[in-house]
Amino acid sequence: MKTYDVIIIGAGVAGMTAALNCKRAEKSVLLLEQECVGGQIALSPKVENYPTKKQISGSELADEIFDQITEWGTDFDLDQVEKVTRLEDGTFEVKGVYNTHHGRSVIMATGVHHRPIGVDREEDLIGKGVSYCAICDGAFYANEDVVVIGDANTALQYSNLLAGYCKSVHICTLFDKFFGDKTLISSVLSKPNVHYTHNLSLKEFVGDDELTGLVFEDTKTHDKVSVQCKAVFICIGQIPHNDCVKDLVELDKNGYIVADESCFTSCPGVFVAGDCRTKKVRQVVTAVADGGVAGFNCCQYLDTL
Repeated sequence: MKTYDVIIIGAGVAGMTAALNCKRAEKSVLLLEQECVGGQIALSPKVENYPTKKQISGSELADEIFDQITEWGTDFDLDQVEKVTRLEDGTFEVKGVYNTHHGRSVIMATGVHHRPIGVDREEDLIGKGVSYCAICDGAFYANEDVVVIGDANTALQYSNLLAGYCKSVHICTLFDKFFGDKTLISSVLSKPNVHYTHNLSLKEFVGDDELTGLVFEDTKTHDKVSVQCKAVFICIGQIPHNDCVKDLVELDKNGYIVADESCFTSCPGVFVAGDCRTKKVRQVVTAVADGGVAGFNCCQYLDTL
């Protein structure tokens, strides 16, 4: 069985950038992905914050990067990785649902997925009024009425951002208070176009081809509450995909791989890039940066063996 220099788990922009840098360093690379190339960015209808691209769809951007890395000779396989094990000789066994692979090093670029709210038609309306990222999609709803669902810092930060160009921002929380930083709460609620309602549980998305409103239930009175809006930004947490290395590298309490900007993990030979690591800013450009750093440091590690 072939032993690759580098096995990269996750074909989002972080993983693909890592592959590009490793191939340029003349390493053999296997890129594994369980769903679709591009990760979260592939779901975005428009990307306007990527250098050199005034506007491009997320899927087009992902396809361009994928074409680039395959031209450099990156091997690619669709498989869901179940477990990564460090063997006695220092190499790694990467066990997937369909195949088992071996590598001298591993780069984790598995990303995260936004925690869905679990209401019917949620997936159908993604990109059609349902969003999980105001930084990515908020500007498309300038001068419109929007809703933010969530009660912690991300929801408050998104509300602060949206208030700058949306007609109104209605924050809806499941519980009876906010759980974010006090200064952030004060800043958001000082905006004249921001208002909020506590104790609301989402029950229905309204609209056929595009979102036109939401139906909530008041958790105390059980009354139905209808809200008209052009978009809803769901901010109820993210879920990292790091179970396959939970026994191999250090994870924080939320399941993110503990690593700084160097992208080293607690296990020699395992590196991490993108949203699945501990970090403050999760955007396409920071994922690309992580991919470059992880690829460079991984190659340096291999050259010392």
